[in-house]
Amino acid sequence: MAEADRIVHGIDIGGTKIELVAFRAAPGAFEELHRERIATPAEDFESFVLAVTDLIARADATLGVRAPVGIGLPGVTDAATGRQLSSNLPAVNGRLAAARLRAGLARPVAFGNDCQCFALSEAQGGAAAGMPSMFGAILGTGAGGGFCLDGKLQRGHNGVAGEWGHWPVPAALLEYYTLPVIDCPCGRRGCLERYVSGPGLARLYRHFGGASAEPLAIVGRANAGDAAAARTLDAHLDLLGQALAGLVLTLDPHVLVLGGGLSKLPHLYERLPGAIGRHLFHGALPPPVLPPRFGDAGGARGAALLVQQALQA
Repeated sequence: MAEADRIVHGIDIGGTKIELVAFRAAPGAFEELHRERIATPAEDFESFVLAVTDLIARADATLGVRAPVGIGLPGVTDAATGRQLSSNLPAVNGRLAAARLRAGLARPVAFGNDCQCFALSEAQGGAAAGMPSMFGAILGTGAGGGFCLDGKLQRGHNGVAGEWGHWPVPAALLEYYTLPVIDCPCGRRGCLERYVSGPGLARLYRHFGGASAEPLAIVGRANAGDAAAARTLDAHLDLLGQALAGLVLTLDPHVLVLGGGLSKLPHLYERLPGAIGRHLFHGALPPPVLPPRFGDAGGARGAALLVQQALQA
């Protein structure tokens, strides 16, 4: 097969499922050829490794190729030890998952996390297609992201570029909203993702006197006149706006694309640009805030694009 028309596999690994999608990477196109989803062996590392390698072997056999693989691993990879950290998947947390998979697959393999794969997918053919720069901000179980320049993912010195969810909430905002300083699984305290993620939004609602509820229900209650829910959305937008304003002042992306469960909340696209703007200095404008084009399907696609990018480097 020609270099410009190769098949690549993308694998999105989550806490409950592993999905492989194979693509034909042709000039100007990325065509899906094969898809398979399996349950994630969440507790046992050896079972996890076997599940991933078997999934790839079946795709190879189906398509008659031995294809390069891009893999979106949960959490981040410790640059010093190569171990997965802060992962929501016990089977790989603290393990040399990338090294083990690379050795077992014996082919070109590229690794990223789910946030980076999401950003790359939206930068190439997604909501940010054709933009000189973009930031993909995930607002799901946690908060993270990825930064792309000219359609290429920027990994950084440690491979963790885009982990804005582990910036600390400014003390002034904690004090203004009388918020507690919450422990984070990363080992630090007061990280933004504890407040602006999906669980963070629910936590804010309880803090302001509301009962346990999912984010969409909180928005509905705010629209119906629930004072605690309205206060929750105002605080959430202020915290999120301050964080994303920091990204604008640091990276100045041409567009922000939201991902994760909260990306489905319409009010974010209406009110978030203003919330970002309130934390910028005079003369700096917030970029457009867009919904994702590929939604939940972006992880495997982004992983496949990641290995394609590595092969072209």
